[in-house]
Amino acid sequence: QVQLVESGGGLVQAGGSLRLSCAASAPTFRLYTVGWFRQAPGKEREFVAGITWSGGNTGYGDSVKGRFAISRDNVKNTVFLQMNSLTPEDTAVYYCAATLKLNTVVPGSVGEYDYWGQGTQVTVSS
Repeated sequence: QVQLVESGGGLVQAGGSLRLSCAASAPTFRLYTVGWFRQAPGKEREFVAGITWSGGNTGYGDSVKGRFAISRDNVKNTVFLQMNSLTPEDTAVYYCAATLKLNTVVPGSVGEYDYWGQGTQVTVSS
């Protein structure tokens, strides 16, 4: 079992940047593949980015490629999502998710993840 806590959300102007953090409670966090998802009002939860347990592979949703970057610090049990060139379309609640499947490829669907955080709100103003 792992508990995930997101932080770093907030209000930012279009073109700005934010860095989200996902802190995990499990001492074996280095074995978890982690993904970031987002959900805007009235829309389905959308895959944003993910990183495998080894950190060797990453994946991104088409709408954020080239703007967002995911990384992890297994000493601090934390995964980061650096978000640059934000637009109002990035406004959503951002969720961190994890799975202990020792993936070699980042899974991009909600059903592939077993543990979820409570989410952090990101609002981008125009």
